[in-house]
Amino acid sequence: MKMTGAEIFCESLKREGVKTVFGLPGGVVLKIFDVLCQRKDIEFILTRHEQGAAHMAEGYAKATGKAGVVLVTSGPGMTNIVTGLADAYMDSVPLVAFTGQVSTDLIGNDAFQEADNVGISRPCTKHNVLVKDVNDLARAIKEAFYIATSGRPGPVLVDIPKDVSIAKAEFKYPDKVNLRGYNPTVVGSKQNIRLAAEEIMKAKKPMIYVGGGAVFSDAAHEIRELAELTQTPVTMTLMGLGSFPGNHPLSLGMLGMHGGYWTNMAMHYSDLLIAVGARFDDRVTGKLSEFCPEARVIHIDIDPTSIKKTFHAHIPIVGDIKPVLRQMNVILRSMDGNLARVKAHRAPWIKQVEEWKKAHPLTYKQDDKIIKPQYVIEKLYELAKQDAIVATDVGQHQMFAAQYFKGYKPRTWLTSGGLGTMGFGFPAAIGAQVAYPDRQVLCITSEGSFQMNLQELVVAALHKLPVKIVLLNNGVHGMVRQWQDLFYEGRYSASILGKTPDFVKLADAYGIAGLRALKPSEVEPVLQEGLKHKGPVLMDIHTDPYENCYPMIPAGGAQHEMMLEDPPELKLARKGGAHKRKVDEGEGELPA
Repeated sequence: MKMTGAEIFCESLKREGVKTVFGLPGGVVLKIFDVLCQRKDIEFILTRHEQGAAHMAEGYAKATGKAGVVLVTSGPGMTNIVTGLADAYMDSVPLVAFTGQVSTDLIGNDAFQEADNVGISRPCTKHNVLVKDVNDLARAIKEAFYIATSGRPGPVLVDIPKDVSIAKAEFKYPDKVNLRGYNPTVVGSKQNIRLAAEEIMKAKKPMIYVGGGAVFSDAAHEIRELAELTQTPVTMTLMGLGSFPGNHPLSLGMLGMHGGYWTNMAMHYSDLLIAVGARFDDRVTGKLSEFCPEARVIHIDIDPTSIKKTFHAHIPIVGDIKPVLRQMNVILRSMDGNLARVKAHRAPWIKQVEEWKKAHPLTYKQDDKIIKPQYVIEKLYELAKQDAIVATDVGQHQMFAAQYFKGYKPRTWLTSGGLGTMGFGFPAAIGAQVAYPDRQVLCITSEGSFQMNLQELVVAALHKLPVKIVLLNNGVHGMVRQWQDLFYEGRYSASILGKTPDFVKLADAYGIAGLRALKPSEVEPVLQEGLKHKGPVLMDIHTDPYENCYPMIPAGGAQHEMMLEDPPELKLARKGGAHKRKVDEGEGELPA
């Protein structure tokens, strides 16, 4: 029995276990949408912008580990998801994007809503394909899901011309995929794993440095076992949060530009670095020539191109993190007698790290007048459920959430790391809530980021998705303003928003609950009321526009060269009121 391309599309998604698709229709994909609406086994979430659809699919993928699926039309439909594709590519998120295309006989003729979808997406996808023959469609879809979810995950784009969706062919869905030149290495080198275990036994000041790859590999158990077996402190990148319990005695939290003082100092003075699913990003390393100068490096990653790409690895191990660490832990347990001795020798190192932590802990001063953003995050952590999923946007609030919300578990921290996409957080939270309708999903955002995709409020309202939005409203692009204060003599060029919506009224306009806190005493009651509300809630919390995020490694600085507080000249300028001067015409002043 023959099927149309649209029917093959839907049946292929069913074979892949797809339950939800995010997107927006258009002319060249109407045949696919017509078939979709006649099926009851695949839910389609209609977004109000294609970028929102891409980020929802990312949130769904990050929370579940399954591929997120997007379906949009040609031309602007495709160009509007490019940010989501680039974001997923940078953060290794499994995403399968289906785009409509003009009929094959019109390709290259500047037809209405034509765009070179393959060419546009080539730099920001793991793989892409234009399906010119309906007989190739099922195979292309099977390959897309395999490539997106295997090896180092990433986005894949399948471009479907209008005539391909209408044409008919026999439906034959492949049982497996064999792609010449694409065979991800899962099992690591036994010799190198043993060498790594021996290095760990010899080290006096080791550190485990965990990236997002550990989350995608579901290796949290193995990392914890390695840390406890060897009494080795663990630090996580922004993307690696949740891979190790934040309240564990060996957890040092996040490292890098806004990581803890004790964490970065421990990295700088370590003699062995065990890098697990991390890529030595510039926000982690600071000045590369002075990064971990005394350490030998073990680097474990499923992507061979990530190893030695940025930083030298003395012992490279290419493979899936979970089985590699499992094998390494078996070897370490076989050295049981020596392990006891090693643990004893590590005591001075653990003590040194604790001294660094006591010397310069994370700190802020909360008075009874103006709300500090750190205070909001701490209160939210106290009141939230233990398994809450947290999605953030990008900026100061993102760093405060990484620093002060300690309870992340695997796949409960959804953020934009590599691309740093403002507008990611709220749609990502919706995607996670669609995946887990009964879980508590929090979106920590700011007025700058939130306005980039606030149109998706209607999706939360229509589908009764109880996302809790905690909006830290300071009237500025906070991280930009911080850099301008520290490095540009306080010239607030285009960083002051001047006028923002009344977010409580905006929430009401979209049919969801809106709450507001203007002073510290109102924060806890607003959070309590918002979290217990059954539907979606927007909590507009007005915070200090001048609060800076510390510690901070300045651009070009080394890991151990951290700024811990506002410099004296900035404190003096603030005291004299110089920070309140007017900036670019029409932008007004920072709030009092």
